[in-house]
Amino acid sequence: MISYVYSEDLKRAIRFAEGIESGMVGINRGLLSDPAAPFGGVKQSGLGREGGFDGIHEFLQTKYIGVEI
Repeated sequence: MISYVYSEDLKRAIRFAEGIESGMVGINRGLLSDPAAPFGGVKQSGLGREGGFDGIHEFLQTKYIGVEI
């Protein structure tokens, strides 16, 4: 579920993190949990997200309201 990348080159670390198939990636840090961050995995680790802005989408329905003034 979580992968870690350590590097002195931040651009390289971000490119590497984008290529990893993982739900969460920590760059140059060990503690990654945060209540505001979406939590979830990929493949057999689970599909979808819990927590954060992304986690609320499962419980919302979009409604379009058009008003002419």
